[in-house]
Amino acid sequence: MHSWPAPQIPALPSRSDTGPDGPAEVRVHDSSTGELVVAAPGAHARMYVCGITPYDATHLGHAATYVAFDLLQRAWRDAGKKVTYASNVTDVDDPLLERASATGVDWRELAAAQTALFAEDMAALGVIPPDVYVGAVESVPDVVRAVSELVASGAAYRVPLEDEAGGDRPDLGDVYADLSVDDAFGAVSRLDRDAMLALFAERGGDPDRAGKRDALDPLLWRRERPGEPAWDGGDLGTGRPGWHIECALIGAHGLGPAFDVQGGGVDLLFPHHEMSSSHLRVLPDAVFDATGEDAAEAPAVESVPTDGRAARVNLHAALLAYEGEKMSKSRGNLVFVSTLRRAGVDPMAIRLAILAHHYRTPWEWTDHDLESAQARLDRWRAALAGNGGPSADATLADVRAAVADDLDAPRALAAVDAWADRALAPGADSEDGWDEGAPGVVARAVDALLGVRL
Repeated sequence: MHSWPAPQIPALPSRSDTGPDGPAEVRVHDSSTGELVVAAPGAHARMYVCGITPYDATHLGHAATYVAFDLLQRAWRDAGKKVTYASNVTDVDDPLLERASATGVDWRELAAAQTALFAEDMAALGVIPPDVYVGAVESVPDVVRAVSELVASGAAYRVPLEDEAGGDRPDLGDVYADLSVDDAFGAVSRLDRDAMLALFAERGGDPDRAGKRDALDPLLWRRERPGEPAWDGGDLGTGRPGWHIECALIGAHGLGPAFDVQGGGVDLLFPHHEMSSSHLRVLPDAVFDATGEDAAEAPAVESVPTDGRAARVNLHAALLAYEGEKMSKSRGNLVFVSTLRRAGVDPMAIRLAILAHHYRTPWEWTDHDLESAQARLDRWRAALAGNGGPSADATLADVRAAVADDLDAPRALAAVDAWADRALAPGADSEDGWDEGAPGVVARAVDALLGVRL
């Protein structure tokens, strides 16, 4: 699957905070432990961020999530790290099939059109594209291989089908993971069982499915149903991938079975990230031997014990509200990036409106957010248009420090605001410390670290 064009990221002056151990490390809030931790301690940072299910256009909740993880990429790059970013598109799933049926559009056409629109929106917002970008349909061979291994090892089992399901092999049931084989299950979300059951039912799980060994066991391979797309699953029978195993394998394909950060919206913490992490721990080594690790220079499987698989850090962005409710496709209370762009809104104003809120703080979109962001953008551009400005050294250091401290974008914006205020103050150009090259440094810092093109 093709992603979108990468933005040019300007080079910045050398860091002044480089000590004997190199630049200050980027720290983020780990959702699992609640602690501020180093996001990637090595020279090569690896990150997996869950992608979209493309049955509707990119709304601002999506944009806020991907802008947050774009900040992390930019901070890593500024610290001199090599970054490998993997993501997916769930281009076959129940919501997509339901929307296609309701609108009379072929599901493949709907997925392709909405994936393309998402790419346009991300490019307009200056989001760095994934290095590894794989659709669920593309992942089918890997899923079949992995699920077959899990069945063979006893870590997965079949559940009988209802009448008319299963194509020409109705005797082969749906395949579910047996969570009892994973002693570490629950370590990602750290929820009690009652909370897990409630969220599992709310977020696409099927706790009441007859024949399951445990209500929380997740689907790995959904057998063919009348009118639904299906692929050859070999001994599994025709069908399609479960959501959690899809993400687990796409992440392993691009990053290896152990990586630095797993991310997405906070509503993915459970069940999605809990389940996908469990799959990575339980899958046999032979599955990872067959993935594309070499492309990402991932560590050899032999050096990654089972209990060290999956992400070191689980990182989640808060949800965005609109009109008093969480912004979501199911509620229909959406503000679309493409709609704003078609109305002539500068994508950089959209990005600034998002950056004005810390990624872990829930907030509600209003027209005032956009008005304030456009005013800020205009003021920054006016400050940069002058002949010189106050020294940019402290501003650059402040922006770097803010982004490295749990992606504190509001603090970074305040640092640039302060520089712009000094630059636009009457008589400022006659004061000591006026630097003709300062606007260029600030513009490059805002572009490279915050992704705002001025």
